Amino acid sequence: MPAIDVIDETFLAVPRERVAAEFADPARWPSYWPDLRPEVAHDRGPAGLRWTVTGALVGTMEVWCESEGDGTVLHFFLRADPDGPPPGGRLRRRRWLRAESDRRHRAFKAHAFALKRRLEGGRPAGVAPSAFRPDRTV
Repeated sequence: MPAIDVIDETFLAVPRERVAAEFADPARWPSYWPDLRPEVAHDRGPAGLRWTVTGALVGTMEVWCESEGDGTVLHFFLRADPDGPPPGGRLRRRRWLRAESDRRHRAFKAHAFALKRRLEGGRPAGVAPSAFRPDRTV
């Protein structure tokens, strides 16, 4: 079992093709994961991507874009181990690994919410994406 195991879900009120396109661009990856080097293992088009990762962590990572109602559930998985031994004794290592998992989870959630704000373009909560026009009132 990998030492770092991050699972996240975020709903975006946009089609999955738009969400998947954000992750398909390798130029964006350093902004999402500055200390990781993802390499595509499986490009599933609008369903997302799977990567192997090296760098600070070694393992696998996945973005799965699941159509749900009038939007997309963005699923994120990171399963990896540190590229070297975590610092300290056994208890300190466990704390470090837990903190690292939490840090990675919070960082991805921040990216997911930023993506949500940008792609939804100011759509108020409760307004269907098909009814929202940023240049007009609903």
